[in-house]
Amino acid sequence: MNKLSMAVIGLGHMGRHMIHRLLPQYAERIELVAICDNDESSLQREVAAAGISPRLYTDYRQLMNEIAIDLVYIAVPPSLHYDVAKIAFEKGIHVFCEKPLANSLTEARSLVELAEQASVLHAVHFSLPLDPAVLKLKGILEEQTIGQIRKMDLYLEFPQWPRSWQQNPWIASRQQGGYLLEVGIHWIQMIQQLFGPITHVKSEVEFPADSNQSESRVRAVLRLHNDVEIHLSGTDHREGEERVSLVVHGEEGTMALENWGSLYISSRESELQPLPVDDVVSPLPILKQIIQILSGESGIIYNFYDGYNAQVVLEALRKPGEGFTDLRPQLMEPKQRQNSVLG
Repeated sequence: MNKLSMAVIGLGHMGRHMIHRLLPQYAERIELVAICDNDESSLQREVAAAGISPRLYTDYRQLMNEIAIDLVYIAVPPSLHYDVAKIAFEKGIHVFCEKPLANSLTEARSLVELAEQASVLHAVHFSLPLDPAVLKLKGILEEQTIGQIRKMDLYLEFPQWPRSWQQNPWIASRQQGGYLLEVGIHWIQMIQQLFGPITHVKSEVEFPADSNQSESRVRAVLRLHNDVEIHLSGTDHREGEERVSLVVHGEEGTMALENWGSLYISSRESELQPLPVDDVVSPLPILKQIIQILSGESGIIYNFYDGYNAQVVLEALRKPGEGFTDLRPQLMEPKQRQNSVLG
C-alpha cells in the first residue's frame, strides 16, 4: 500500500502536537513531506526535535505549488484558514482543518461550497463526540436511564484567558480568539451531534474596555430543535480551577460530563457518582479515521458542514440580538454523510 503524503501548515500548539505525537503513530501509512510556518527558527527547532527531514517552507502558497501532497493539515490562526483551504481545494488536495472552520460565516459557507466542488475529503478537527466519556454518555442517554431530558447547563469558566500554555498573538483577540470560539465550539458541535440542531440562541456578552480583547462574561440560552434549553455560563474570572462541563438534567436523574473526560451520574435519590469509561473503545484520533477513509476503508469524520453549523451557533452567541435569534435559516443540511467511505 502506498503511503499518503501530508503537509502540516502552522506550528502552534496543535501543529506541534501533530508532528510530535500523532503522525509518528501512523508512520507506516502516512508520510510528512512538508511543513510550513512563518517562523524559520521554529521550523528548524521542531524538525530537529522530531528527528525528521521534510521540506520546509515559510510560504504555504509556495509549498502547495511545489509539493504534490494528498492531505494538508491546517493549524494556522483562523484568519488564514480560508485562504489555505481554498488553495488546497483548487489543487484537489484533501483538507484536515483546525477549528473554528473560518474567520466568519461568509468564509465558512464559501469553504463548504468549495469543498463540495472539489469532491475531496474535508474534515474539521472535532474529536469530543468520539471521546470515551461522550460515547458512554450517549449510550446511557439512549437507554433513557435518567429519563426524559428537561434541561442542560454548559459551563465555560476559566480563572484567566488565555490559559498559561496558550500564549500567542491572536488567541485573546476579539476577532479570532476567546474561549467561546476556542473551547465553546467543541462543546457546541458535540451537543449538535448528540442532541440535534440548536435552533435558537439568546445571549448577553460582556467585553473588556479594550476593543481588541475577547469576551469576559457570557450568559446565554441555547434552545434545541425539541425546545430543550441549555443554559450557558462563561467567564474568565472564575475562582479556583477552570470548569468546562455539560450537566444534563433528566426526569429520573442527572449526568455530568466534567472537564472534558470525567463522567458522573445520579438518580433522584442519590448524589452524583463517578462513572468509569475505561470500558469504552474510542475510534480516536481523527487522523486515524482520515487515513482509513483515504485508504478506501470506512471512517468517522466531522466535515465542513459540521464546522459551519457549529460556527453559526458561536457567531450568534458572540453577537447578541434582541431576544432569541432564530438560526434555522442559516443552518446547512449536509449533502454527504460524515460516517462514510469517501467516493
